[in-house]
Amino acid sequence: MDTPAPNPVLNISCYLFVPLPDATALRDLLYARAVAAQLKGTILIAQEGINMFLAGDADAVRDFVAQLQQDARFATLEPKESWSDHQPFRKMLVKVKNEIIRMNMPAIRPAAGRAPAVTPQTLHRWLAQGHDDEGRPVVTLDTRNDFEVDQGTFDDAIDWRITKFTEFPDALRMHKRELEGKTVVSFCTGGIRCEKAAILMQEEGVDHVYQLEGGILKYFELTDGAHYHGGCFVFDQREVLGVKLDAVPLIHGTASPEE
Repeated sequence: MDTPAPNPVLNISCYLFVPLPDATALRDLLYARAVAAQLKGTILIAQEGINMFLAGDADAVRDFVAQLQQDARFATLEPKESWSDHQPFRKMLVKVKNEIIRMNMPAIRPAAGRAPAVTPQTLHRWLAQGHDDEGRPVVTLDTRNDFEVDQGTFDDAIDWRITKFTEFPDALRMHKRELEGKTVVSFCTGGIRCEKAAILMQEEGVDHVYQLEGGILKYFELTDGAHYHGGCFVFDQREVLGVKLDAVPLIHGTASPEE
């Protein structure tokens, strides 16, 4: 993707579920590299994987990712890119966590095997035709918190009004019957929450479950954004991105700190 002239700051988000027993050592290494490259943002590391939000000079950001990908564990990292006219992060943070996205379900380990995924293009086509390729009704399930959903979501998406991701397992058990006989596509901002959610749904006996590969941001990048209304909340100073991956106004209120 070429840098648009008015927006010189490259923003990336990416995650990967991969065993990282050396999470603490990685924290120090990645912090030093990021600061040396004058990047800002947040990197979360846990024994289950890595979750990154970074911004800075395009060459510096891409060099940082390329250097990280030289470690075979991170070779398949696929950053989602967007641009801004200013640095949207105040500082550089690298934190070690128990989970890179907290669900409080330690048995759910995506690194041990992912749930099936659909590409943004496939979901776009399914929503346009009203069913999947086997003729089964398709529903989208928003796994984000209620504040994020209020900024924008897919048309007719299922929204259980959770306030944090740790509420998702209980919400699923309350509403599981609503999903019977349907193809369920879980989605979130960049893919990390909907990946864990899809695995949990499989384990809870939901038969036809997919995650949206790359989340909403990848859907915006690879499609025209049809079947989605509003914007996508992001956890930096831009707050909300539109279908063209540009900053748009926040509808109302302030967000919780969950990522």
